[in-house]
Amino acid sequence: MAASVKTLPTGFRRLWTAQTVSSLGDGVSHAALPLIALALTRDPMALAVVTAAGALPWLIFGVLGGALVDRWDRRRTMWVVDAARAALLAIPAAAAALDVLSIPLLAATAFLLGLGGLFFDTAATAYLPDLLGRDPVLLERANSRLRSTQTAMSGFAGPPAGSVLLALGRAVPLLADAVSFALSALLVRSLPAVPRPVPEIRESLLRQARAGASYVVRDRLLLGLALRPAVGNVAFLAVETVLALFAHDRLGIDTYGFGLLLTAEATGGLLGAGIASRLGRQLGTGTALTCTAAIEGLAVLGLASASNPYAAGLALAVCGAGMGATMVLAPSLRQAIVPAHLMGRVASTSRMLAMCAAPLGAFAGGWLATAHGVRTPLYAAAGLLLAMTAVTAPMTSNRRVEAALRAAAPAEDGPDRPASRAPARESAPGSSG
Repeated sequence: MAASVKTLPTGFRRLWTAQTVSSLGDGVSHAALPLIALALTRDPMALAVVTAAGALPWLIFGVLGGALVDRWDRRRTMWVVDAARAALLAIPAAAAALDVLSIPLLAATAFLLGLGGLFFDTAATAYLPDLLGRDPVLLERANSRLRSTQTAMSGFAGPPAGSVLLALGRAVPLLADAVSFALSALLVRSLPAVPRPVPEIRESLLRQARAGASYVVRDRLLLGLALRPAVGNVAFLAVETVLALFAHDRLGIDTYGFGLLLTAEATGGLLGAGIASRLGRQLGTGTALTCTAAIEGLAVLGLASASNPYAAGLALAVCGAGMGATMVLAPSLRQAIVPAHLMGRVASTSRMLAMCAAPLGAFAGGWLATAHGVRTPLYAAAGLLLAMTAVTAPMTSNRRVEAALRAAAPAEDGPDRPASRAPARESAPGSSG
């Protein structure tokens, strides 16, 4: 009986399929776009502009985007955004076919794709708990599958496919990504409608955005969940900035070997996402999150002290496993405890904090490597991750997690809603809910 209650609904399978298709397209474009830009210019600053343009929407519109998603129908937001991104990619694809593609056009495309990603990702994060009845067990299982698929498609299958398609012409990978967005939009459009959150008293968008950010800052558990990716991004970007140089100068790894090194990290990420739910059940979600954070810090410390490619690959695989598990457990917990009408703002606030921290890590990594040697950023990153683990451990303890889950249950089961924690029943696809 219990097993039937915990079955993921058919609607989730369509959402999962949509993400699989879209993640494959993302992997294709992530490999192809830098190469297309490189074919247009050798100016490092111009290349950096294209890369940075994709992250700018989170820095500029992050919390406001979450407030808008909390006002809008989430399913409609997802399919409209994906349809718009499919149409958008037709523009640089046509420019490439006509040989008039330029760096400004690529940068504008990256910015608009990033803006679409802000709205889609936030809406999807808010839609999933409603689809699954805000059941913590189902949320962990669903996020594990979504994370594993995203890693496999965008990290393994997509990049090689992007390189192959690029050999056929600059427009081809762009068109392939456009097709992936169009298919995703069709699948998302067929998802079941879910009840919309009870609207708040109409306030200004800015006031609602501030309310979402304040909700995160005032809640110690949510603040701890937000601090880990924010501080973690400082550390991981410091590592990423010097990793290629470290691999080449200290480990003697060539270009092909560096690709294998990154594959080791992605493989660990798949493993971590796959075992996340089991870790949460055996240790408790709070303790599991503390353990995965500590594993990440110790793994980066092992990477910093590695003397050969095999030790470095093992360290990155272990780090990837910790990150993969964290990226299942933390979002699942947040989706289970945050009220539906605040979910978009809370998710976007947490993501914005992480995105804002990333440039600081990149700058710090470059400065430390220049001033003190290429291993120094790795040791500094390990120390930062371990310090962050110690600071946030009491904020995300099992006691706090269990108390938050107990408090969330009656808040979600109001007088007009049944007390059942079972997944939301599907309604007829095609109607806006």
